Amino acid sequence: MTHSSPTTAHPGPQTRSGSSLFGVPIGDLGWFASLLIGVASGFMAFFASTFCAIVFILFYNTIAHGAIDFALSYRRVGFPIGIIVMAVALSYLATLWFKRILRRS
Repeated sequence: MTHSSPTTAHPGPQTRSGSSLFGVPIGDLGWFASLLIGVASGFMAFFASTFCAIVFILFYNTIAHGAIDFALSYRRVGFPIGIIVMAVALSYLATLWFKRILRRS
């Protein structure tokens, strides 16, 4: 069996002029995709911070025999963090979208 070199050339990695996050070209997103990703990041931050707060309250109530209400985990921790992350993500994505629109015109 002989080893032959491939006859087709493999293209190298493509370079993009816009911003990218984990390989996703976030600088090339439209307004709806930016809105969707901004809201989704807020939801992810809400659920992650609420989970961490619930685990913390669980351990605190178990170890220190406390009586902290679990509703505080989403009212005082999850909701504010989710809103802050969503506002920051939407403002950043809106800035990228406006820059792209201004660059085209």
